[in-house]
Amino acid sequence: MILGYALSIACLIWLLHDFHIVRALRDVSNVDWKWVILGMAFDVVSYVVQAVRWKLLLTPFGKVRLSTAIRSVFAGMFANLVFPLRPGEVLRGYLLSNSEGITIGRALGSVGVERLIDLVIATASLAVVSLFVELPRRFRKVADSLSIGTLIFLGIVVLLIFYLEWKMGTTPEPQPGTRRIVGKGMAALSALHAMGTAPSFYSAVLTSILMPFCQVLALWSMMRSYNLGLSFMGAVVVLLVINLGVSLPNIPANTGTYQLFCVLGLNVFQVEKTRATGFAFFAWFALTVPFIFIGFAALVRSGLSLHSLRESVVHRHAPVPSPPSANS
Repeated sequence: MILGYALSIACLIWLLHDFHIVRALRDVSNVDWKWVILGMAFDVVSYVVQAVRWKLLLTPFGKVRLSTAIRSVFAGMFANLVFPLRPGEVLRGYLLSNSEGITIGRALGSVGVERLIDLVIATASLAVVSLFVELPRRFRKVADSLSIGTLIFLGIVVLLIFYLEWKMGTTPEPQPGTRRIVGKGMAALSALHAMGTAPSFYSAVLTSILMPFCQVLALWSMMRSYNLGLSFMGAVVVLLVINLGVSLPNIPANTGTYQLFCVLGLNVFQVEKTRATGFAFFAWFALTVPFIFIGFAALVRSGLSLHSLRESVVHRHAPVPSPPSANS
């Protein structure tokens, strides 16, 4: 948490250095609010699509109600807005597990599969965009490194699935003397195998393409409202840079890091710093506000209050206290 807050403060100091607030306010006064509302709508729809994908991924383990998946996703989003270290991913798995009778391990495992799919789609999108948009040399090197790393990681996952296919064919029943850790590892691989080989997995992958598409439309709409003049492909590049920057858990709502990486993404297209910083704060605020209200409503519908949410988050993230020493 200390690292996250220190990083956020450093980002804000860099962003606000030489920032001309009068010029930024002038830009905001010229915003086209029709495009802002459209961008908000696209962003909300993208997380509804995420809930649909989550439901499809969990199909091998039981029938998940779409309303429960949507409510859990938005409640998790709200937790990420008010708590550091992004506990919403754990919280939404916990809420869905309680409502649908699916084990917490499988629910959280499906979240991990979501992240793997998102990584593959982001890498593929970056490769496609680089064919149409002239990117700086350093940016291309980062893109190439990310692509190679993703292919290696994906290859390891595929090998694990094939290994499990062979293992289940030779020893379909678990050995009675299997150690607990090995047994848990095989259970996790079995869940991965069930998700990866289910017919619903292909529908989940197709749905995954729609989610970032809606998010790009949301960011592009914000750019249109701010008169930045960037193309749709430019919005793809900026969104990929933002997502890469906020991938590590940090302070609530990614304050500071979102704005920094948005400015870095816009810098690829030679957008002046004050204009880019003003847009970064404006887009962050406009795209965050809907989730405050929708997420809070989803939280209430889930039967949790802010106090119980805080207790749940603290309980699930706090370290186990050690026994008192002789000197205490």
